[in-house]
Amino acid sequence: MTERRTRVVFVLVLLVQLLVLTIRAPQRDGARSPLEQLGLAVTAPLAHAVDATADAASGARQRFRRRADLERENVQLRAELQTLRVERMRGHDYEDEARRLAQALDYARRENAVFHVADVVYVDHTSWLRTLVVDGGGFLPRENQAVVSPLGLVGRVVVAAGRYGKVQLVTDRAAAVGAMLERTRRQGVVRGDGQGGLEMDYVPVQADVAVGDRVVTAGIDGVFPRGVPVGRVTRIEPGNELFHRILLAPAVDLGELDQAYLVERQGVPEAMKEERPIARP
Repeated sequence: MTERRTRVVFVLVLLVQLLVLTIRAPQRDGARSPLEQLGLAVTAPLAHAVDATADAASGARQRFRRRADLERENVQLRAELQTLRVERMRGHDYEDEARRLAQALDYARRENAVFHVADVVYVDHTSWLRTLVVDGGGFLPRENQAVVSPLGLVGRVVVAAGRYGKVQLVTDRAAAVGAMLERTRRQGVVRGDGQGGLEMDYVPVQADVAVGDRVVTAGIDGVFPRGVPVGRVTRIEPGNELFHRILLAPAVDLGELDQAYLVERQGVPEAMKEERPIARP
């Protein structure tokens, strides 16, 4: 270090010491010295700024904690909302199942029958033979057992194998159901056309029938309970000289069927069907 720099440093040290002594030296009247006032004027805003920065940092930390809490609550509320949505969907399923069961029980009250829920596990729409397979669960299907849905007739069991049953749909070409026009009580036979539609035969040409008439089971074939909707009249065509040719739309959309009901009822004994009256002289 050069001599000139040494002198400058020495002078600066002396000035600083004099400044400190001047600040600390009290005035005779107890007032603060101008230098002390200057020091306060310089340091007070700095201290205020430091305090404000600390307060701001503390507020930022609190806001961060509140935001983290809100985010956790938001995640929890979203999870609860998702759970409520699932429960709501289940509730709709239960309501729909109760509604369908209530409709099915309406048949049961009229026919003194018991209905067993069965899940549809297979549907054959490809061949001319319209069938489906149902799983009766704890109930074992039986041959010639009627199968219905809340909307109407589905068909009958043609093959039973344990808990499974093969159901011939009412739209099958080989299916036949004793039915009647609900409005006039005129009876006939409903057959499937093999293409998803129905035809009603043996209704005389003089019978009163109109488009829109509902056709229900007549309960005279020993298989199906009385009063189950079969379909509605969509068209009336000239048949032969004796009978109308009546076309029906099925009451049940078989393409949307996921459950059905197996009807357990007291059928007509086979011996009674085959019994012949005794001829009298």
